[in-house]
Amino acid sequence: MTQTTAHQTDQYLCPVRNSGQSSSSELDGPELNLQLAEVYQKETEASCSDNLTGLFTHGFFHFLLEHEINRSKRYGTCFTIGFIDIDSFDRYNRKHGSLKGDRVLRDCANVIRNHIRKVDVAARFGGDIFAVLFPETDPLQAEAALTRILTQIKHISGNSLTASAGFAAYPVEAGSKRHVISKAEEALREAKANGRNRSYGFGSEFTPTDELETEAPLVLVVDDEPLNREMVAYMLERKDYRVLQASNGAEAIKMVHDSDIDLIFMDVMMPEMNGFEACRRIKTSSETRMIPVVLLTALDDLESKVKGIEAGADEFITRPPNKMELLARDASLVKVKKLNDSFTSIENVLFALANAVEIKDHYTQGHIQRVADLAAAIGRRMGMSQARINALRFGGILHDIGKIGIPETILNKAGRLTDEEWKVMKTHPEMGYSICLPLEKILGPALGAIRHHHEKLDGTGYPDGLKDDAITMEARILAVADIYDALTTTRRYRKAMSPSKAVAILREEAADGKLDISVVSELVGIIDLNETPGPFATDCGQHTSSSNDADAVDSRLASPSI
Repeated sequence: MTQTTAHQTDQYLCPVRNSGQSSSSELDGPELNLQLAEVYQKETEASCSDNLTGLFTHGFFHFLLEHEINRSKRYGTCFTIGFIDIDSFDRYNRKHGSLKGDRVLRDCANVIRNHIRKVDVAARFGGDIFAVLFPETDPLQAEAALTRILTQIKHISGNSLTASAGFAAYPVEAGSKRHVISKAEEALREAKANGRNRSYGFGSEFTPTDELETEAPLVLVVDDEPLNREMVAYMLERKDYRVLQASNGAEAIKMVHDSDIDLIFMDVMMPEMNGFEACRRIKTSSETRMIPVVLLTALDDLESKVKGIEAGADEFITRPPNKMELLARDASLVKVKKLNDSFTSIENVLFALANAVEIKDHYTQGHIQRVADLAAAIGRRMGMSQARINALRFGGILHDIGKIGIPETILNKAGRLTDEEWKVMKTHPEMGYSICLPLEKILGPALGAIRHHHEKLDGTGYPDGLKDDAITMEARILAVADIYDALTTTRRYRKAMSPSKAVAILREEAADGKLDISVVSELVGIIDLNETPGPFATDCGQHTSSSNDADAVDSRLASPSI
């Protein structure tokens, strides 16, 4: 492997010293380490070399780390440390014996030694854990080196052993020796917990050593000054990002609609359309609002930052951009964008499934949207936060998604369900919950409402037989909205009820201790004020339904499905 020095700044994008900064007495690389080793041995009377592997010891690594922190503070540079741990090494030792285990440790030490630069420092940190100090190296470069080491360890063992790695950078991710070690150790635990044979650092994706290559992220750089655009583009392209450039906000907005942008770096002051207005338009469009936007501002420009926050900006970077900061923000925000994209894809699939339930029977079309709108309207009247109102809307759209697993012969039955059919129908809240579980973080309280919208305050509901305070307000609201829509829609075996008759039944259910009277009262207020979204209050006779909605209706009226 070709050895590379830390002074090759086009390879390593951390801030580095220029030649005028170093003193004549300061050395770099192996020479400096030897000098420090002499100091360490004199002060501690301890060896700085591990007898088994020939790497530096745990104690000397701490000594070097303190020196590197002082050097980083003096010259404004950064560094990254990485921990490498052989996966399941204890089991290997028990199976093959300590002699073979020691040979593995020596072989791994040789791999590490042969795959780092001369200026890097490797040590046996303890047991089967190795530590590497990468001076003047950002996390992305350290991750690449660690991944090469893990690949080679797997190769030399004939695929019988793997290793995992965790890494952290000073000072961008940790501000002290204790903290940077703790962060790297935590990252190592995350790598092992998520499948092993991979490297991980906070702000980076998990990186299995055999991971297939994917298309590089696409970053849009927006600035009316060509030199500024080229400078940022150069930093990004050196890290293999794809880069598009725009000279003003209007041009940027066109490009975000024409291309699948992962991240935007945008200047604030530009002709035609400034960065604030462009950011605001991007963040208010449903098609582009998930694209992270980083605004480039002056050092103490508080007014611009306030305007940027109001426009929806995700981050700010001070001009001129620091290479390390820019790349760290880029990696973190691109990760967020990819995660949001995956959640959005799951969300779209779930909504498509919810609509598929209705497509099975034209009698039910519009039910989920009406329930969603009515539940949200009740939530607004009750003074709920916007987040909880959104949860009600999501819950309304998805509350019957579990019926995708119910046979059509039961969903479309024109009459009462048998006891066996009713048992099958009652499984749909649990099935819906399971289907929606991947979106738990996005759905929030909506997920519980999907599972519990058929629970009753007296404990006679399903699937969990919850009572009183165990039933969330979201589930209570969804229950009332669902029953009201079912009562006021036509079924194959009966016509739709009037709003007044439906309300009378809801009030009776509340008096019997099944429904929340405060929710029913808010529903009545909506109907009395003709506030009901869509045609609930004035045109209910036009809607139709089948036994797909019958499970929301009292058994005294239709089927045994309340």
